[in-house]
Formats: sequence, C-alpha cells, structure tokens
Amino acid sequence: MLVRLFLSKRRSLLSRGFYAGKQFTNPTTEDIVFKAICLNLRQKKWKLLDQMTLRVTNAEVDRVLWEFRNSPQLALQFFNLVGKKKGFLHSLRSCCIAIHLMVNVRRYDEALIVMKNLIQTKGYSPVEVLEGLVDSYETNLTSLAAFDALVRACTQIGASEGAYEVIKKSQREGFWVSIHAWNNFLNHLLNGNETERFWKVYTEMVSYGYSENVNTYNLLIYALCKECKFYEAISVLYRMLKDGITPNVVAFNMLVDGACKIGEIDLGLKLVKKMGVMSGDCVSPNSVTYNCLINGYCKLGRLVIAQEVLNEMVKVGIDPNVRTYATLIDGYSRNGCLEEAFRWCDEMVEKGLVPNVVVYNSLVHWLHMEGDVEGASLLLSDMVEKCIPPDQFTYSILTKGLCRNGYLHKALKCHKWILEKNLVEEPFTHNILIDYLFRNKNIKGAKQLLGSMFVHGLIPDVVTYGTLIDGECKQGSVESAIQIYDDMIKVEKRSNMVIYNSIVNGLCKAASLQKASLLVDTLENANMLDPVTYNTLLNGFCASGNIEKALDLFSKMRREGNSVNIVTYNVVINNLCKHGFFQRAKELMKAMIVQGLIPDFITYTTLVTNIAKNCSREEVIELHDYMVLNGVIPDTQTYNSIVGPLLAGGAEKDQA
Repeated sequence: MLVRLFLSKRRSLLSRGFYAGKQFTNPTTEDIVFKAICLNLRQKKWKLLDQMTLRVTNAEVDRVLWEFRNSPQLALQFFNLVGKKKGFLHSLRSCCIAIHLMVNVRRYDEALIVMKNLIQTKGYSPVEVLEGLVDSYETNLTSLAAFDALVRACTQIGASEGAYEVIKKSQREGFWVSIHAWNNFLNHLLNGNETERFWKVYTEMVSYGYSENVNTYNLLIYALCKECKFYEAISVLYRMLKDGITPNVVAFNMLVDGACKIGEIDLGLKLVKKMGVMSGDCVSPNSVTYNCLINGYCKLGRLVIAQEVLNEMVKVGIDPNVRTYATLIDGYSRNGCLEEAFRWCDEMVEKGLVPNVVVYNSLVHWLHMEGDVEGASLLLSDMVEKCIPPDQFTYSILTKGLCRNGYLHKALKCHKWILEKNLVEEPFTHNILIDYLFRNKNIKGAKQLLGSMFVHGLIPDVVTYGTLIDGECKQGSVESAIQIYDDMIKVEKRSNMVIYNSIVNGLCKAASLQKASLLVDTLENANMLDPVTYNTLLNGFCASGNIEKALDLFSKMRREGNSVNIVTYNVVINNLCKHGFFQRAKELMKAMIVQGLIPDFITYTTLVTNIAKNCSREEVIELHDYMVLNGVIPDTQTYNSIVGPLLAGGAEKDQA
C-alpha cells in the first residue's frame, strides 16, 4: 500500500511540476493560445473555441484537459469538441486523461467507447492503454475504477489475454483492480465456455486475498450448473449464507434451471418454495423462476404440471410474458399437441402480447415435423404480414423442413431468393442443403453450393466440412473425404469426433479396416475416442466377417473400461447370431443385464428372430420370459409375428 501511494504521489508531483513549470518561463505562442483557450472555455464561448482549435496540437489539448481536471464536464466538452475536427486524432495521453475524467463523473459507457477505439481502431495494446492510464493517474482526482473499466473494455471486444494482462500488470504497478474487474473477467471466461480456465483464475483471485461478493458466488453457481454439478452448486448457496451474504433471485433462478437440466425438477420446485425462508424473506420468485420450471416440465412431457405452475404464477400476481407462452407453445408442440399449442398462442394474443420470432419458429418447425408444409407456409406468410422479421433460425427451419418433406428443389429455390436478398449471415442453411444433396446423391450440386458460399462471402465452418466429409464417405469416396479434411486443417479449423467417426466409418465401409484401426489407435493415443468410434470399428470387423478381431476389440473395450453401451452389445449379439453362436449371444445378453444395461427392442428382435429360426419353441418362450422379467419391452411386431403364435400354439396343445 505504501509503495502504491508513493508511486501515485510521485507521478502526481511530476505531472504537476511539468505543467506548472510552464508558468515560470517567458510566455510563448503556445502559452498564449493555451491561456486563451482556458479563458474562453471557462466562459463557455463555444463558437470562438471552435475557431481557436482549428490548428490545436495534442500537447495543447493535454494541457487544457489537465488544467480542467477539477471541472471534468468542461474538460470533456472540450475533448469532444476537438475530437470532431477533421484530421485531428487525440493522443494516447489525452484519451487516458479523458477516460479518468469520464469515470469520475460516472460516464462509463463513453469511457468504454474511448478505450475500445484506442485498442481496435488506433492499434494500441491493452497494456499500452493501461500504461497511459497509470501515467495520467493522480490521487484524489482520478479513480481506480478506470482500471476496472479497461478490463471490461477488453472483455467486450473479446480480448481475453489483454484483460488478464491488464489485471496482472496493474498489480505490479501498485493499482489493484477491484473484485468487480475479476468478476467481469470470470464471467467472460464462462461465456466463452472456458470453464477450466475459469476455475484456475478464480483460485488465483482468492489466493490474492479478494473476498467473494454476491456476483462472484453467482458465477460459481453458474459454472457448476453448466458442468451439471447441481449439488456442488447448492453447497455454494449454503456457503453464501454461512458467509453472511444473502443470495439474490439470480442465484436461485440458476439453481432452479440447473435442477431442471439434470432432471431433478421436483427438487427445483422445492427450492422455489423455500426461496423466501433461505433468503430471510428478501427474495421471492419472479417470472424467470416460473419460466424455468415451466420449461423443465414441458421438456419432460409433464404438461399438466407445467400448466399448474403457470396457474400458481398468475395466483401470486406475476403476469406470464412472451417467454412463458413461447415455452408452453414449444412444449405442447414437442409433445404432439399442436392444436393446444395454437390455443396458447391465441390466449397470448388475447392478453395483448405479440408472438415473437421464437414462437413462430417453434410452430413452423413442428408443423414441418408433422408433414404440414402448407400450414407452415401459411404461418410464415402471417409472420411477414405482422412485420415480424425472420431470423437465421427461421431460414434454417424452413430449409430443413422442406428438405425433410421431400421438397429439396423448393428449398433450393427459397435459398437462392434468401441469398439474393443478402439475408444469410451464417452457413447454417448451406450446411443443411449440402447434407440433403449428398443424401440425394447430387454430389455436383453439393460442391456448387459450397462454391456459392465463397461467392457470397460466407466462410465454411466445421459443420460444413463435417457434412462434406460424411457425404463423401457415404458415397464411398474416402480419398476425397480425406482431401477435404486436409483442406479444413489448412484453414485452421479444428476437427471434432463427429468428423473422425465419419472417416472411420468410411474406411470400414471401404473395407480399409487396417487404416481404420490405425486411425482409431492414433485417436486413442490422443485420448480422443468416444463410444461411437469403437462401435463403428466393431461393426466394421463384424460386417467384414472378422469375428475374432471383433471379439478381441469388444474384450479390450470391456477390460479397459471404455464406454460399452447398448449399441456395442447389439452389434456383437447380432454378429454372434449370424455365425450361429446362439448360446454365446444369450450369455452376452445376460451379461449386459448384470452390467446394468437393459436390452432394447433391437436386442429383443435380434435374439428372438434368430432363436426362433434355429431353436425349439420352448427356448424362444424361455428367452422371451427372461427378457421381459428383466425389464425389456418387447418389439410389438416381433412379438405378434413370432412369440404370440408360439404361445397360442402351446395353449392349444395343452387343451388337446
């Protein structure tokens, strides 16, 4: 602290000495101009000042700003006046003095604009701006909040490293940013999905002796909920209460939403009911709280309870908003109740609320899912008539809906119109069309569409490359797929497991199992494997008739604790049945149940169909009974065509 005060006073004295020194010399032209500007500025003679500052220099501006640092409003008016002069550019020092003055009079938004302009337009690094702020800092006349504001400016323009450098260097200079700056940076990391770094920075912050405030705790809860660590998030809430910090409604809402996301919605409801008690009657549920619950129940298909929550919301005096109705409309549509969804839409309008683009997008999507292309088209027309502008999601929903229902040509025509109107900003619709063109074996059309992206200034993303790679692999053109992969790496796009799995699948289908195995080994060494990769290679071995390698891989997966799932078992069971190893297939099904995996209708159909063809009636019925008793839901068609007749035949024999 002493070092900090010494540094601050030293800079202050040096600055005062520099500007005061001018008064003891013989007046120069610069001094005369300076005094004239100051006189007219005090008298607010703006027209005269406008003429006087036509040829003003940065040095003169610096002197005037410093002279009027105790009258910040006048100083800033002068700063803005000079800044409008054609061809004039403020120096870093002038800008930094102005930033301090803006922060002092709480004109934070203007200070942020100046900072962002220095970094983005004038090319100064965040550290250089920090140094300018440090050099123009004066105790009692300027505020440390300027350093907090610089961290915020960096996060707003996405300069993560710049923000962190500002925090660290300001400490070395003796100007410690406040907890608010740390919170801002931590929030920026979470919004950028840098959860791992978030925890490292948080630990570092605490090690410096900072005390968490309510916003810090909210960020911890948000981070844990993002990671689906709901119970850890609850423990943070209790820690807040223990530290004497009253949680706000934001904290409770995040916890309610977190409970809904992990399927513990009833726990979320209990939390809402205890909100008042836990906060000392300082917090009560708001519209966001109820919307979280309604959304959770809708996604679980518990529509009756969702409506009960809505009724409770109205009962306590909280009016449902557009978000509430949008959630209900999507929930009812998702669960096949489109008529009821439209009823909610009508009620919404009756209450004076205007359906937004989210509501229309939801209804258009589910109409397409039900195959009602005409109804979706009419709804889009209604949307346009009501002057509700479609967004990128609207165009994607429309494109996918038309393609899904067999109207690829119409989707392409619609896409062409959208491009001509310059309404496309992202590659979403291109990706959808490329996928469906490959599905229709129109490879030439897919490549032409890729070319049109570049023509219209759109950059292909990872999904675009992944769609092209998957399409080429499914057409048997693995070499072309690998070439596209190489092109993707050249433009510094990071591959993902979906792309790698597409290539593994393509190699397996092309009977290049050795290459597929080598790729899987490489991914394994890089710790980048998932169950789909293993299952794809496993299926490749089975399809090629290489049962020994398939069983070796299956044993390795179980031995090493890799994610063996229902798909894995189904692939091996089907392969064993094909080769006549029915007893081993049944044993594997039983091992599957012991592991805690309940066989699905595919397992049931595979085993029953093959056992019925090759074994006795009693063995089929015994197998059926065993699987049903262990929680397997039989496939209706398989049961009716195979098991049902066998059971009926057995009953007739017993009667005879």
